[in-house]
Formats: sequence, structure tokens, C-alpha cells
Amino acid sequence: MQDDIKKALEVLQKGGVILYPTDTIWGIGCDATNEAAVKRVYEIKRRADSKSMLVLMENINLLERYMQEVPEIAYSLIEVTDKPMTIIYPGAKNLAPNLLAEDGSVGIRITTERFTQQLIQRFRKPIVSTSANISGESSAAIFAEVSDEIKNAVDYIVEYRQDDVTTARPSSIIKLGVGGEIKIIRE
Repeated sequence: MQDDIKKALEVLQKGGVILYPTDTIWGIGCDATNEAAVKRVYEIKRRADSKSMLVLMENINLLERYMQEVPEIAYSLIEVTDKPMTIIYPGAKNLAPNLLAEDGSVGIRITTERFTQQLIQRFRKPIVSTSANISGESSAAIFAEVSDEIKNAVDYIVEYRQDDVTTARPSSIIKLGVGGEIKIIRE
């Protein structure tokens, strides 16, 4: 795993795109602060850049670095969840502009998966996490479901967990308003 992290880190630092296992499904990722790298992920997925992608962080304490204001309820939600949960926050900052939704919001998930935690910790920046599929096609729950088109388009494919056939599911998604309003997008 450490060799994989080192190679993925080198690619991310150069603005490249990786294919990697997450705490949910297989994902395509890049430096969440690099606008050109984010644009490339949209191109690989053939996805309109008006559809925002989520960001993975390894530590709840990083939220304030990338949000203008973190609604207090977010900390409680993250602490009590027992499964992967993406929270859409209002007022993102210090992230690639083309990563944000039209209203300036961004989805963030605090990962508890070993590989992604260590990768993000060593990278010292959040990374994009979007399903490893062409937009409109089925998400890849396991590595064997990732299309050759995706595999050929990325700069590095993580070897860790390629043989893992544990059925994974996308995270739940909750949108928070500035005043603490909660809207469930996907359970």
C-alpha cells in the first residue's frame, strides 16, 4: 500500500489524475485545488462542468480551511454517522472554482478508509472523488467494473484493493444551509 501511495502522490503533485478505491466505490481523483486537473476529470467522465464533484478530506479539522463558515450541525452529523456521508456545504473557498456548484457550494466527505486517509494526509490537500465511470453509466462498485476507457484515460491506477469484491455503495448525501437547514439528497 505504501508504494501505491507514493506513486499516486507523485501523480497528484504533478496535476495528474488517479483511479483509486475509496470508502465507497472506485473513484477518479485529482488535486481539488488544481483547476486544470479538475477540468481533465470532467473530460474523462464526459461530464458537464456545471455538475459539481465531491471532495475527500481525511480530517474534520480541515473543513474550516475550505469553507467560509462550517455550520455547527456538520460536526455532529460527522461524529454520529456510521456510514460514509457526503455533506454539501455552502460557501466553499480555496478549491478549484470549476469544482464548485453554481451556488458556490461543494460536497465533502471525511474518509475513514486507510488508503485515502494516508494519501490525503501526505498530499496535504483534499482530493476530488467522483465515480469511476463515464457520466450516465453505472458506477464501478469494484475494480473489475471500471471500463477500459476510464483505465486508459487516467495517469495512475492504484493497485491496492483491486481484488476486493466487497459490494460498495455510494455515500449518503446531505445538503446544509447557512442557517443549519438540512436537506437529504440521497440516503
